[in-house]
Amino acid sequence: MIPKAKALRLIAIYLHICKLHNEQLQYLYQRYTNNDKPDFTDQEMMTLYLFVVQEEQRFKVSQIYAFADQYMRSWFPALPSYQAFNRRLNRLSEAFKVIAARSVSDFIPSDCRLGISLLDSMPIITCSGKRSGKVATEITDKGYCGTKSLYYYGLKLHTLAFSRPNRMPFPEQIVITTASESDLNVFKQDWGAITNRTFFGDKIYHNEAYFKSLKININATMLTPIKAIKEQAEVLKQRDKAANDLFNAAVSTVRQPIESLFNWLIEKTDLQRANKVRSTNGLLVHVFGKIAAAFIYLIF
Repeated sequence: MIPKAKALRLIAIYLHICKLHNEQLQYLYQRYTNNDKPDFTDQEMMTLYLFVVQEEQRFKVSQIYAFADQYMRSWFPALPSYQAFNRRLNRLSEAFKVIAARSVSDFIPSDCRLGISLLDSMPIITCSGKRSGKVATEITDKGYCGTKSLYYYGLKLHTLAFSRPNRMPFPEQIVITTASESDLNVFKQDWGAITNRTFFGDKIYHNEAYFKSLKININATMLTPIKAIKEQAEVLKQRDKAANDLFNAAVSTVRQPIESLFNWLIEKTDLQRANKVRSTNGLLVHVFGKIAAAFIYLIF
């Protein structure tokens, strides 16, 4: 049994998933077999996964299944074996991707500052850089996280988020790439055409010529901490130090909340740790399923 408040959230999540299924999800995983209408439906599968990850903080598939088997049989009487559950779950990565995208795009808070965006990325680690990555090698590679001073194998989650006054920023777009992909390259490919916007990023986004062109052509401004000039005379460094320190502090203060967003994602879903994943589909479910679970929480 589960408490009444949680039971109501479970029902709300199920109805939301059924709505998305009728609108879009059903076309992503159609079955062309005699078992095209299983007793335990895909809607129930996704509802169970999202609910247990968010409400019960069970992050591994084995933990999710064990909790459902022990406490939720009355809600899901047709729950299959663990092997069948895991196999079917891995086929739903595209559905979780849509749920995550819709959760972000359909429920933007009213207090978002639509003209101010924060940028950053975080690693999703499949194994340490000291080892050789062997999981999902077609979509992962070796990268470096400067914040953690860590080499790792895996993916990188890039986030463009709306600033909110005194609140955690809300994602406008999330992009998943290999670990080695440059943050600046992602900006150029995915967000370089956004007009009339002020972006706040870290030093990785420093490219004076590129952003000068964006300012002239589409009124897009990138503000980053001032990058030191190699071999600059010490007298010039000291002359500009006070002004540079004030500017850097101002930029860092504005963009710091995006770190809170990443910390919240990690706390709510353990998204960053993917070392137990053993397949490409499993990794995609881990990423998009956890993102969907996090933002389902904000909706309900």
